[in-house]
Amino acid sequence: MTQPLFESNLQSLPLVARGKVRDIYAVGEEHLLIVTSDRLSAFDVILPDAIPDKGAVLTALAGFWFARLAHVVPNQLTGIEPESVVAPEERDIVRGRAIVVRRLIPLPIEAVVRGYLAGSGWKEYRAQGTVCGIALPAGLQEADKLAAPIFTPASKAEVGEHDENISFEQAQAHCQRQLAAHTDRGAQLCAQAREAAVQLYREAADYAASRGILIADTKFEFGIDAAGTLHLIDEALTPDSSRFWPADEYRAGSNPPSFDKQYVRDYLETLTWNKTAPGPKLPAEVIARTSAKYREAFERLTGQPLPV
Repeated sequence: MTQPLFESNLQSLPLVARGKVRDIYAVGEEHLLIVTSDRLSAFDVILPDAIPDKGAVLTALAGFWFARLAHVVPNQLTGIEPESVVAPEERDIVRGRAIVVRRLIPLPIEAVVRGYLAGSGWKEYRAQGTVCGIALPAGLQEADKLAAPIFTPASKAEVGEHDENISFEQAQAHCQRQLAAHTDRGAQLCAQAREAAVQLYREAADYAASRGILIADTKFEFGIDAAGTLHLIDEALTPDSSRFWPADEYRAGSNPPSFDKQYVRDYLETLTWNKTAPGPKLPAEVIARTSAKYREAFERLTGQPLPV
């Protein structure tokens, strides 16, 4: 049986935005409530079926990483309980799938870090010997570990549109231009984000490897406060924002199985679908297996069962 999509539809707070996965509400002028749904997007299309427990996994796992990596860069968390900012009858809606964060000014880029040759990076490498314009040594195989992690930024896309890979220089110019109303340090902040993203990836990848998971690549988002201080925002190192591989099944030269929505992408690739909305419905077994993969990723990384 397929799962209906979760919509938070809170009445006690004004809705600011509804993204592919998250619903964002205003909590006064300084804070936001971010509610993570069980929605799943693939190829930038929101699919019609929900993945049970997905929102809970993303919320709990991002919280785990925010706490573990807080020494690298400040983050958006406030410590305010989500249940305390909504009406009593709405507390069950936000429990376990929401966080209250600082309202920050986002950098207009996706900060992508790649440690292995996979996905679109592998396709570009086969064609041109580069990944996002960065030249790599000849003779690499699919899923090979790179000599060092590489930073490959992308421009942020609206819902239903595709992110676009851009060079670091383009990312700097984009940040300088888009942040001009708030700071004249856009280019420097982009460079700071690159340094922070690579360090976050290195530390997370080392830890995850000790738990039997390889982080092939991941994306971070950053924002600044009124003083121009860089913060980690959005989510971090979840199955939605990362490519997780089981270390015991990893083999260079092939595409390892993933703990993320790649399983759904692989299924969708078998269909005659043009990758535009509306997306196709998912079979019950694909939904169940995807949900299990999300839960397993959380349990492997944290060593704890998913909070109920």
